[in-house]
Amino acid sequence: MNTRSIFSMLALGGALWLGATTAQAQEFTRQDTLRGSITPERAWWDLTFYHLNIAVNPQDSSVQGSNTIRYKVLEPQKRMQVDLQPPMRISRVTQNGKELQVQQDGNVWYVQLQEQQKAGEEKEIKVYYGGKPQVSENPPWSGGMTWQYDANGKPFVANSNQGDGASLWWPCKDHMYDEPDSMRISVRAPKGLMDVSNGRLKGVQEHADGSKTYSWYVANPINNYGVNVSIGDYAHFSDTYQGEKGKLDLNFYPLSYNLEKAKKQFTQTHQMLQAFEHWFGPYPFYEDGFKLVEVPYLGMEHQSSVTYGNGYQNGYLGRDLSGTGWGLKFDFIIIHEAGHEWFANNITYKDIADMWIHESFTNYSESLFLDYHYGTKAANEYVIGLRNIIQNDKPIIGKYDVNHSGSGDMYPKGANMLHNFRQIVNNDEKWRSILRGLNKDFYHQTVTTKQIENYLSQHIGRDLTPVFDQYLRDVRIPRLEYKQDGKKLQYRWANSVDTFNMPVKVYINGKEQWLEPTTQWQELKDVKKNAKLTVDPNFYVTEQKVSAA
Repeated sequence: MNTRSIFSMLALGGALWLGATTAQAQEFTRQDTLRGSITPERAWWDLTFYHLNIAVNPQDSSVQGSNTIRYKVLEPQKRMQVDLQPPMRISRVTQNGKELQVQQDGNVWYVQLQEQQKAGEEKEIKVYYGGKPQVSENPPWSGGMTWQYDANGKPFVANSNQGDGASLWWPCKDHMYDEPDSMRISVRAPKGLMDVSNGRLKGVQEHADGSKTYSWYVANPINNYGVNVSIGDYAHFSDTYQGEKGKLDLNFYPLSYNLEKAKKQFTQTHQMLQAFEHWFGPYPFYEDGFKLVEVPYLGMEHQSSVTYGNGYQNGYLGRDLSGTGWGLKFDFIIIHEAGHEWFANNITYKDIADMWIHESFTNYSESLFLDYHYGTKAANEYVIGLRNIIQNDKPIIGKYDVNHSGSGDMYPKGANMLHNFRQIVNNDEKWRSILRGLNKDFYHQTVTTKQIENYLSQHIGRDLTPVFDQYLRDVRIPRLEYKQDGKKLQYRWANSVDTFNMPVKVYINGKEQWLEPTTQWQELKDVKKNAKLTVDPNFYVTEQKVSAA
């Protein structure tokens, strides 16, 4: 993506990938389509395994190595799309030791296979590549590699590339619809430094020059942008958590001089797991463990290897985004980024246009964290407070098949839409079962907005299509209008899509009542004159009394 909204950068920022563009019309190119759609050269093969084997050199900001791509043939085709963005270059591609023809088209490299590709067979190619990947100008909002030095002058390196693409630094099938079933990541780091990547550490190979290759294995499906390399002068300590699926291994990698700070701040991992396993079900990657890894930017939801740069303080860089005080009760990056393990890494969007599935649920998870540890009042106040940073600038749903995300409102506005649903359910055990059901029924899957909409409608027990249309595809805040003529009080939804029909809890002269408004006037009889109607503040709507005339 090219531009980000200023609001996105200032109000929310990094850990949250805010890929929203400005409100100006955007033109899409052929390269956008090649990146964002399931092309014929992608559709015929199912990705099953990667082995990314690279050397990272901070001295010249380069990455060199190979990626073995294993796949299952779905249809007998011979032209394969592999993605790698300039200035990185593929030097050669082989299959069973034979070099293959490769043709570049911008960010796409077409590999012409020679062997017969029979449906059902599993095959692999090996892609050799290298270069100096794009440097992130403002990580993690802009994609690329970050090459910095720590306070002791030692190299400090990490990637961040959601939206812009993992193909910024390694060759892959760079579309979210297809994930490998497992992955091996081998990274050669310079002398005196360590690499931390996803999954479990399986071995360390020492080389004559003092460098070491760290080999990690991911036993679960993993999305491309969740793959990470973090290289630094790390200390290490570990812990365990007795969770719903047994013992979960916890590993922490702060910079060496931040070890004592990390031992204090990272204890919030236990609180996070308590809350999120309660609301969402078991942590989705017990086989790979859970890690927090310090990096030279704010943070990112790299699967089983959550990256952290919040300065060992509560809030978002010490600030409370909600303005209520509750946001200072927890370290925003630990809670938010770990929440993505359930919504982003377990349940993953197929198309970036549906990024709200990641960000709305995860932004809402902050409220549920507070609910578990501080009570429902705190949770409500926090999510309501986030409304002050909603822009209502453009729809939350982006454009499909061109790698385009929607408004940054997918964070606070999406969270408030989900908070509406909690009120509609009006039964927290049922609401909890729905959230846990999502993570169980879509376990390790890539999904569409339609699937999530249908699931919530089915399990909440009403067709929520008009509500999704209002909050995901429209920019207006629904307004409950009411008027009174004698003892007759009329009400309707306005400033909304034509079919909007969300139920709402109101107080009429202080007395609680549920209404089922539509965009047509409805009425209540025998209401005291000069009645005052107020909407329960947990609903993200407005209210207005209009003239009876």
